[in-house]
Amino acid sequence: DTIPLATQARTWAEGVYMAATMGSETTAAAFGKLGVVRRDPFAMLPFCGYNMSDYFQHWLDMEKKVAKPPKIFCVNWFRRDAEKNFLWPGYGENMRVLQWVLGRVEGTAGCGPDHVFGVSPRYEDMNMKGLAMTKEQFELAIRADDLEWREELLAHEEHFQMLAYHLPKDLSAIRARYAERVGSTG
Repeated sequence: DTIPLATQARTWAEGVYMAATMGSETTAAAFGKLGVVRRDPFAMLPFCGYNMSDYFQHWLDMEKKVAKPPKIFCVNWFRRDAEKNFLWPGYGENMRVLQWVLGRVEGTAGCGPDHVFGVSPRYEDMNMKGLAMTKEQFELAIRADDLEWREELLAHEEHFQMLAYHLPKDLSAIRARYAERVGSTG
């Protein structure tokens, strides 16, 4: 409910942070209480055979091992409004977001102002032709609200505390910068 529809990381390290703090709501297919955010770094938790913090450091180190590291993006197809309706229609319409991602990679697509988590598209940056979505509805799907982010960053801190052994200092520093940006003391 906090992550914008689409976000491009400003840096490689911030992209690793995105992946390290990835979460999704539990469903009937998962164990435990429904609708609770479960952190699953890189969507690899069940598959990673070693310490996740070491895994994060591996990805931070990858930036130095490739000549031109790829841009990193995060999507949230499942963001909902106050009435619990999905803000983005999903399915084939997801191609519109992927077109924006490809445009950013190729340098042909614009983006909105910088926010706590990176940059997201503006309505005019997207191919919205034929989609029954107003600019106001789209802006709800891509907003980055500072108050919501304060809570999100507290959840990131709890997540990092569970992974404290070998947690890369870069990730803690990014979290601290984000917290300062949204006026959080935690």
